[in-house]
Amino acid sequence: MNPIYILYIIVGIILLAIVILVFSFLSVWLKALSSGAPVSMSNLIYMRYLRKLPYSLIVDARIMAVKAGINLSVNELETHYMAGGDIIQTVQAIINAQKAGIELPWDKACAIDLATKGTNKSVLEAVRTSINPKVIDCPNRESGRSTIDGVAKDGIQVKARARVTVRSNLAHYVGSAQEETIIARVGEGIVTTIGSADTYKWVLENPDSISKNVLNRGLDTGTAFEIISIDIADVDVGDNIGAKLQEHQAVANKNMAQAQAEIRRAAAVALEQEMKAKVQEMQAKVVEAEAQVPLAMAEALRNGKLGVMDYYRLQNIESDTRMRETIAQPEKKPYNENAE
Repeated sequence: MNPIYILYIIVGIILLAIVILVFSFLSVWLKALSSGAPVSMSNLIYMRYLRKLPYSLIVDARIMAVKAGINLSVNELETHYMAGGDIIQTVQAIINAQKAGIELPWDKACAIDLATKGTNKSVLEAVRTSINPKVIDCPNRESGRSTIDGVAKDGIQVKARARVTVRSNLAHYVGSAQEETIIARVGEGIVTTIGSADTYKWVLENPDSISKNVLNRGLDTGTAFEIISIDIADVDVGDNIGAKLQEHQAVANKNMAQAQAEIRRAAAVALEQEMKAKVQEMQAKVVEAEAQVPLAMAEALRNGKLGVMDYYRLQNIESDTRMRETIAQPEKKPYNENAE
């Protein structure tokens, strides 16, 4: 085959590839150009084949920003996308902030978007909350509790429920505490205010004092929100905690006294048994001593220290002693069945 024909074929294949390549990016290129946010064809090719990026999505984000009067370069959008951010949502957040007169630079919006990644929040929600404040229930209903319980100085429990109106603080949104901290701080302030009241009646008569006291504590310091207002939605009287505590203390004192009495009784029983043992020991010694008397008398008779007449005199003395003891005892009356 003629080499010229081969050259023509190669050139034709190259031109066909270029045409196909150009037509594959032509619609996106024309859309960007007609929207006033032009992107070079080479940049589209680099995004598609070299950087493996969704060029159409990036172009749509740039068109959205340019139409809103925000000049974002393709490089900025690529950088945020490769960092794992949501470029469409971030651009929408900047547009909403601009329309509401809130200053939100691109870098700050990207930081908020990346910080909220993997959570139930987003940069767009943060901007919307900054524009339209939202209400947080305190306590959170998902926690399983419906009221915040405090005890006044008179021992009466007071149950309260608050609603906290907050808006996002975009300047301190990244790295700051979230809603859970706001709820915990407000709950702590309510419990402290109720606990400092002399009587529960004062809390029922002045529910606004709770919100004022809590609001003056600066609970939004170090959080991603700015507290606008704290409103007490409900106040109710609970149990008499003071009386219950006194009752429990009385039961504990009674149990302690019973335990101490049982210790003393056990000690007395032990002492009684010890005394009985000592009595038995003494009786054994007496029996032992009495057993020695006949032996001593026999020894005395053998040695001549005791005469027979002396022995008989001792026997007579013992008989007289037993007779006197018998006479001294009171006579027992026989039992009469007919006696009434």
